[in-house]
Amino acid sequence: MSKPQIVTANNLMDGDVVYLTEDGEWSRRLSEATIALTDQQAKALLAEAQAQPHRLVGPYLTAVEIGDDGRPRPAHFREAFRATGPSNRFHGKQAEL
Repeated sequence: MSKPQIVTANNLMDGDVVYLTEDGEWSRRLSEATIALTDQQAKALLAEAQAQPHRLVGPYLTAVEIGDDGRPRPAHFREAFRATGPSNRFHGKQAEL
């Protein structure tokens, strides 16, 4: 594996972007995502997400960079965009920044 990875998906009930956390729950905050450092860890996290079709739509792995604080940061523009939401008005996730 070239870069660390996290699992992201969309919440089935509200469509919001979510990230799989250490405790197996889902957070709207990318900074709370579990980081997989090996292919085996990444596959296990993705399998955990795929076992929840009643909660999620389209789970997938995405590469991240690890910040100085040890938290994941988007490695690609698409994921940075998804993390803040597609809006130019400050509401929802944008208001939390």
